[in-house]
Amino acid sequence: MTCEPLTYRVAFASLKGMTRSLAEEILSRTHSEQAFFEASSSRLGAILGYKSKIFEDSYKAAALEKARREMDFITAHNIKALYFRDDSYPVRLADCEDAPLMLFTTGECDLNRKHIIGIVGTRHATPYGISFTERLVENLAATLEEPPVIVSGLAFGIDIAAHNAALAQGLPTVAVLAHGLNTIYPAQHRQTAAAIARSNGMLATEYTSSDAVHKVNFIARNRIVAGLCDALIVSESAEKGGALITARLAGEYGHDVFALPGRTSDRYSAGCNRLIADNTAALITGADDLIKAMGWKRKPQTDTQPSLFAELNDEEQSVVDYLTEKGEAQIGQISIALNMNTGKLLALLIDMEFKGLVLAFPGAKYRLA
Repeated sequence: MTCEPLTYRVAFASLKGMTRSLAEEILSRTHSEQAFFEASSSRLGAILGYKSKIFEDSYKAAALEKARREMDFITAHNIKALYFRDDSYPVRLADCEDAPLMLFTTGECDLNRKHIIGIVGTRHATPYGISFTERLVENLAATLEEPPVIVSGLAFGIDIAAHNAALAQGLPTVAVLAHGLNTIYPAQHRQTAAAIARSNGMLATEYTSSDAVHKVNFIARNRIVAGLCDALIVSESAEKGGALITARLAGEYGHDVFALPGRTSDRYSAGCNRLIADNTAALITGADDLIKAMGWKRKPQTDTQPSLFAELNDEEQSVVDYLTEKGEAQIGQISIALNMNTGKLLALLIDMEFKGLVLAFPGAKYRLA
């Protein structure tokens, strides 16, 4: 039974071990996906000069049947399929040898926008990493001449903070999934996923709706995040984790990698500190570092520039001065040092937190934002 061209492409992209170079070799000799599936295994062996499991008639028939079922899902849910030979396929990803031949997407986002930034990190994000991520996205939105696209993996921690920060700033954001578009994992992020798809963003995956979800999928997903972006930022990471894999892959693809440094005693800064120490990543403290390193254009400055810092009263200034010197302190330590009763100091710190001047941490500890 003859199928429509996209069905053959979906089936061809699903063949086990299919890479871009292998796909190009096969298509250069068979001339089309349809011709590949219609040729006998012996004919394919003769054309290509070797035998392979993927040439077998039964294997190809099963792949086509699975693709036909997937086409029903694609049609019913208005899914777009981006094939590696399509003009709309992301050019940055196309340069990666291990890129998927097919991306299934929902939502509207140009994956070839001028600035695409990946932001990843630990699932166990601390206020330090989350605050940095939120400020980074906010400042990029306010500063860059052309708004960026923010890419991440919809996971707990830094990933979801990056997506939510982009949504808050009206920036398009792309969530790369480790499963088909028939589900959302984790389930707690369904609302954010829906908001992404509605807000000029996109959900993207290489997996079909019938593919089983395996742990290895989440590792494989990292290469797509790394491949899609111009620059990858690691906001927080322990000594091991998916964010470090993503950073390594981005570097291998020739994309710029940045990491937020942290104290040597902080568990979830250890990975970032190692990336910087090994020269795998450049140190980043904010949007200015990224924009300067990438050579990106800023928005034209207006005649009147708003103040970058809130005007501080004497008590706020004394807290800022103390935390600048100490780096971090408990409320009791600040109270003694500034000779201020605890109740008054707590109210002051809450006001300063709302102003974005300080960050509260477990154990009644505070740092400058």
